[in-house]
Amino acid sequence: MSPKPFKIPESVLVVIHTPALDVLLIRRADADGFWQSVTGSKDREDEPLALTAAREVAEETGIDCGEASALAPQLVDWQLENVYEIYPRWRSRYAEGVTHNTEHLFGLCVPERLTPRLDPREHTAWRWLPWREAADACFSPSNAEAVLLLPQFVR
Repeated sequence: MSPKPFKIPESVLVVIHTPALDVLLIRRADADGFWQSVTGSKDREDEPLALTAAREVAEETGIDCGEASALAPQLVDWQLENVYEIYPRWRSRYAEGVTHNTEHLFGLCVPERLTPRLDPREHTAWRWLPWREAADACFSPSNAEAVLLLPQFVR
């Protein structure tokens, strides 16, 4: 069995929300109490960011917002990015010397509070919260900041 390839230090963060600005948060399986939006790295350097975002949403929640889906138009690239230091506990997933990640922000408006389908190896619980409460519950400062930006991006 070949070793698992290193993660690419370019990722997406997708704030899934309703028109009423309720936000879906999921709890990480590898860090109890760490609530977050959907996040994930590119699978390959040339993978389009929108494809990464749709893939991660499907993998982490079971919600289909891919190109041919009804929700595809609701996946919006906010044209914002964060560069942050990778937490030391997860740095071994990246190549030697990689210490920072570039995260691209997306929003996904769903019609109502949907019930996600979680992969228990990645996430152990989910909850919908009003946007301000969701921002307070996020473990990551960049995720909290993204949720606080949500009202600016709702059509």
